[in-house]
Amino acid sequence: MKLVVFDVDGTLVDSQHAIVAAMTAAYVNHGLEPPSRTAITGVVGLSVAEAVAELSRQAPGHPREAIGEAFKTIFRESHAHAPDESGLYDGAADVIYRLSARDDVMLALATGNSRRGVERFVERFGFEGRFVATQCADDAPSKPHPAMLLQACAEAGVLAQDAVMVGDTTFDMLMARAAGVRAIGVDWGYHPPERLLAAGAERVLGGFGELMPALGLADPAEAI
Repeated sequence: MKLVVFDVDGTLVDSQHAIVAAMTAAYVNHGLEPPSRTAITGVVGLSVAEAVAELSRQAPGHPREAIGEAFKTIFRESHAHAPDESGLYDGAADVIYRLSARDDVMLALATGNSRRGVERFVERFGFEGRFVATQCADDAPSKPHPAMLLQACAEAGVLAQDAVMVGDTTFDMLMARAAGVRAIGVDWGYHPPERLLAAGAERVLGGFGELMPALGLADPAEAI
């Protein structure tokens, strides 16, 4: 039995515009110069608290907790008012449906989102019952700490050697290495392929159609 663990933002969901807009507004609302787009996308994958701490590392006087709470509120409200602003990447839904239908694979999530954000993601895209474990920033230390993956493996009842992490950031790859889990990167997210490979990715996918061979599985269409 294999456990395939997916990151969410930048891997399954194209949320870049919404994240950058919400973080920019959180700083501006506190009368502060917002970080650059590059800086914001560079910390996607961390928990909100860790992301704000990194963005404000050179400004110890910033009200980091308040900025983080403002970001979460603005981001949540942006989804409520424009729920289609962030959509699934091409092929994401298909691969989740096909993998979750197999009897030799289990799926899980490991994300810097909050529990509320994870539940909203699952409900929004109709993924109820597809994931045996959903790990988030409310349950474990921020990536790249290995806790999320270790907890996902424990919930699924599999060994780390039988699990693989699929993500778009160096934080995902480093987390996988720390947990003793295989690491597969994707090239459509927040960090470029060269950084993912340097952080421990065994390979970087150019599309979801490459995932099944990377997992050593037959084409999903043949398995159903």
